[in-house]
Amino acid sequence: MRVDGQLEVHHYRPGTTGTPIVLLHGFPLDRRMWDDVVDIVPGERPLIAIELPGFGLSPRGEDVAETLGLDPAPSLETAAAGVVEALRAHGIDRAVIAGLSMGGYVAMAVLERASELVAGLALVDTKSTADGVEAITNRHRIADAVEDSERIDEVLGLRTSLLGATNRAARPGLAARLESWIRDHGPHGVAWAQRAMAARPDRTDVLRRYDGPSVVVVGDEDELAPVAAAQHMVDALSVRGSSELVIVPRAGHMTTIEAPEAVASALSQLVQRV
Repeated sequence: MRVDGQLEVHHYRPGTTGTPIVLLHGFPLDRRMWDDVVDIVPGERPLIAIELPGFGLSPRGEDVAETLGLDPAPSLETAAAGVVEALRAHGIDRAVIAGLSMGGYVAMAVLERASELVAGLALVDTKSTADGVEAITNRHRIADAVEDSERIDEVLGLRTSLLGATNRAARPGLAARLESWIRDHGPHGVAWAQRAMAARPDRTDVLRRYDGPSVVVVGDEDELAPVAAAQHMVDALSVRGSSELVIVPRAGHMTTIEAPEAVASALSQLVQRV
């Protein structure tokens, strides 16, 4: 549930024991991409998903920015501020933050904005570096195209490119599942998120300053945020903190649905270190 201008907070498991795990989804999806993982995370600690601006039941990015008194321009800082505000509104002042892809970008922005909130950090199939010129140009092209056409056709190709080569060939049902989720979202949210991701800075130094426990999970077939990008984050997180790298075999950018057991295990081991 949420109030006007506040991000949607979904309580998968309203436990009362232990530090909550907060799950942030990737692009262009919503909390459902965590369903398979949530089902098998052991223990009784609370499991919470927050839907990012323009996705699921959350309000548009401009509405979040207005509610919080922020710059209306698309930014992951707005998403991070929305996450922090939503958690505090629900009485949560300390949590393990886990984010996949765009959710990982937002998790790092949360760490920069409110490090005292982050008891542990799980970065899944994501990267800490900023986009290059070519990637930024492509994001703005897609944003313009979906707004001009009022359709999300430009991002439907992600139903296969988010998956690893093994699962693209062997498990076509995963692509169909992704497509159904992608189609549930409108062009405005897709465009806002693309522009926000294009504007994000390099947050490697934010990771270097973090002194808490963390885990970085990556599929060995991830073509969008490859193993080298994951190792880069682990190296940064190990400067002051304690980090582990989990490489998931035969999985791509969507390890939460390609190999949920591996992601659930990584989260479980992380919370034991918190």
